[in-house]
Amino acid sequence: MVRLRPGRTCRMPNSQAWARYSVKKPRKNYIRALPHTALQAFNMGTISDKYDLTLSLTTEMPLQIRSNALEAARRVANQYLETSITVANYSLKLLVFPHNVIREHKMAVGAGADRISRGMSLAFGRPVSVAARLKSGQPLFELKTMKENRNIAVHALKRAQGKLPGTYKVKVQ
Repeated sequence: MVRLRPGRTCRMPNSQAWARYSVKKPRKNYIRALPHTALQAFNMGTISDKYDLTLSLTTEMPLQIRSNALEAARRVANQYLETSITVANYSLKLLVFPHNVIREHKMAVGAGADRISRGMSLAFGRPVSVAARLKSGQPLFELKTMKENRNIAVHALKRAQGKLPGTYKVKVQ
């Protein structure tokens, strides 16, 4: 079974972005088949005007985050909020979408693999997953709730932060 490479292999956005996928002009695509995103939902909770506290989880460095890491962070934050606060008392929103396609040049691994696959030095690779590119200071999650739920909201964003690569800061607005 082929496993997913560690997140540290594609965390830094130091290469060119590959997001050229078009439904209208399929011959112009750099990527023939787009990998699916692991994200299930972008808006959780209840959207309302009664919330008086807004928190955001912002990144402190430029990053590239895969969709499965975003989904894990979304799930852990939403699950904590559902058990601590009722669903009618918060609104959690994921603000980024994974557009960037991550490519991987798969090579043989194990004993004698150097004789089997010589490989190419700068191979284009096949699309494996999709990721979101973030700039420094860009918000990732936005959480709206009441002021009495402040500690629970901060703790939920801290839990989400543990599932993501890089360093983050919880900002209260």
